[in-house]
Amino acid sequence: MKIDHVAIAVHDLDAALDFYRDALGLEVAERREVPAEGVEIAFLPLGESEIELLRPLEADNSIGRFLAKRGEGIHHICLRVDDIEAAVERLVAAGGRMATEIRSHASGTRYAFVHPKSSHGVLIELYEKAAGR
Repeated sequence: MKIDHVAIAVHDLDAALDFYRDALGLEVAERREVPAEGVEIAFLPLGESEIELLRPLEADNSIGRFLAKRGEGIHHICLRVDDIEAAVERLVAAGGRMATEIRSHASGTRYAFVHPKSSHGVLIELYEKAAGR
């Protein structure tokens, strides 16, 4: 298990890139809209992990509500796992609570969110990369 990415919710992706790309010197590996999840994202590799910047496409989706309630900042920490079913099973057996079921991206990567009440206030994403990615 390792940190895949740290997701940061932002109001303005271009303004955030002024800092992360221009001031810190990180490269943007990918920038795209994900309408199914209601976000525009930018991934900036950092060592073996990435920073994921998230901008809501609509103010009333989960990222928009997060920003309205808490302001900009860390939204979640994503942990890469080899076997997501085993990771979820282990977590639930230990008394953890899931916020979502296991879902899949079009790429085949599978993910699920752990409820922050189980992880001391931190939203955790479990991430199983598709074979070959």
